[in-house]
Amino acid sequence: MKTFTKLALSLSLCVFAAGLAMADGSAFTPLNFDDTVYNGSGSNAQATTINGSAAEAAGNESMQSAILKLDNAQVEVRNELLNCKTQYADIDAQYVSYKAQRKAMKSQIRSIERRISQIDKAKEKIRKNML
Repeated sequence: MKTFTKLALSLSLCVFAAGLAMADGSAFTPLNFDDTVYNGSGSNAQATTINGSAAEAAGNESMQSAILKLDNAQVEVRNELLNCKTQYADIDAQYVSYKAQRKAMKSQIRSIERRISQIDKAKEKIRKNML
């Protein structure tokens, strides 16, 4: 009985391994998606290659169309980038201008505050001298 089970397991293992070995070259490998005919003889093989070339031509046209659409989208995005850079340069110029104006106003305010403080000191000196 033990010999029979061992023989049955060995036979099933051999059949399984032979099935895996014969499955090599299957049409469903991840890198083989094209319509390939494995029997190279007969008119069916010629018809498949003709249909395949027509499908390739249609595929090429759609790929070229997709590339053209992507090129157009890229041009639009580049134009948008150019517009944004122009607006940024304008805002930056305004910022530099406002910064210069702010600096000029700040120095003008300081000079006016100094004059006010000098006038206050002069008033204090006059009051001290009066008493």
